[in-house]
Amino acid sequence: MNANLNGKKVAVVGLGISNIAVIGYLLRHDLRKLSIFDTRINPPYVDEMPGGVDLNLGPLNGKLLATYDILVVSPGISIHMPEIEEAAAAGARIIGDIELFAFEAQAPIVGITGSNGKSTVTALVTAMAEQAGIRTAVGANFGIAVFDILSDKVGLYVLELSSFELETTYSLNLAAGTILNVSEDHLDRYGGNIENYAAAKQRIFRHCKRVIVNRTDARTLPPSGQYWASFGPDNQDYGREVCEEGTFLTKNGRRVFNCRDLVICGSHNELNAAAAMALADAVGIPEEAQVRALRTFTGLEHRCQLVRVLDGVSFYNDSKATNVASTQAAIEGLRARHPAGIILLAGGLGKGQDFSPLKQYLGNTVKRMYCFGRDADKLLTLSSEYTRSVLNLRQALNEAFAYAAPGQAILLSPACASFDQFKGFEERGRIFVSLVTHLESREV
Repeated sequence: MNANLNGKKVAVVGLGISNIAVIGYLLRHDLRKLSIFDTRINPPYVDEMPGGVDLNLGPLNGKLLATYDILVVSPGISIHMPEIEEAAAAGARIIGDIELFAFEAQAPIVGITGSNGKSTVTALVTAMAEQAGIRTAVGANFGIAVFDILSDKVGLYVLELSSFELETTYSLNLAAGTILNVSEDHLDRYGGNIENYAAAKQRIFRHCKRVIVNRTDARTLPPSGQYWASFGPDNQDYGREVCEEGTFLTKNGRRVFNCRDLVICGSHNELNAAAAMALADAVGIPEEAQVRALRTFTGLEHRCQLVRVLDGVSFYNDSKATNVASTQAAIEGLRARHPAGIILLAGGLGKGQDFSPLKQYLGNTVKRMYCFGRDADKLLTLSSEYTRSVLNLRQALNEAFAYAAPGQAILLSPACASFDQFKGFEERGRIFVSLVTHLESREV
């Protein structure tokens, strides 16, 4: 790929947060023409467009797009849309904001992708770097556009990268990168094929100096099979040791951190911490800073977040769990803390997933599952004995609390996207937290 934009005819396709920041960057170049396209008639941020920019709203025109040299496509738009493919066939370069950022960033970059856990690991690596006194900027899929964090004063960039962002990345040189895990997610965009999804994530390793993999997930290994370090649930390389004295994070069998001092909950977060340590070591963050961050990191909202304990029942907000694997991770992570059992609140838009992996928990770790949302019926088929149908999240919570016994957990971990009943997983999580906060004790 060529970073030279001067004299090029460039189209920005999609007015999302990332491309709004890109437009400001592109306007500083000597372009032959800059045009903006969005399939929506009234997209967000349209009022922020500078005067004189060619703005095209409504259905895309493949023949028109084919007249451009470069298309900067928003991650939310599939590069396999017929109009985009028509432009690519005519010779247009299809890139995204991360590709443009790769040519401008001067500081080392850490890249993190995976189906689950990437926001937590991104935030944790950032906290470790900041504990070391490194001026750190975090962005991309984390919610901050990369061109909003670009600065010559930054000492380290930490980027959470989605498969959609990686699809249009060719020149990203990472100091260290990882795929945390690969499980069924976004299969509606990848033709129902998890291998296509995994291949998009594998692009993170194309120019990665130090590759870090999950040794229990073969889909996280680069095609070459070569890697700098691995993390996993045992005490090999970066991992954890479970013994009579407790559970410890380890490096090559050496105990580094007692997991009782972790604020974040669950065995899945212990693995997230191990991955973060590997990435931190890969870019020279001292172990002392890593340990300080592990001891103080409180986690992110909507990710297995303990909201309240009422009448001996613990309430967890894991609204970010929009796929089955994430819900499994939450259940596995909490089962040791709550041997009396978990009551699961699940449902929403299933995105074509197979829910059957959840069946193994019903009647065992999960004592009952309350199902709501558009694809609730698919969850209900997992068991007639241990599932219940409810209209919405409020009813699910109220019935779960009425059923719950002291020592048990009520876990919102929906395994589904939220857009059937909510604006996003954040709103779903905020509503759950509000409902839990207003619950009254059952004790007289």
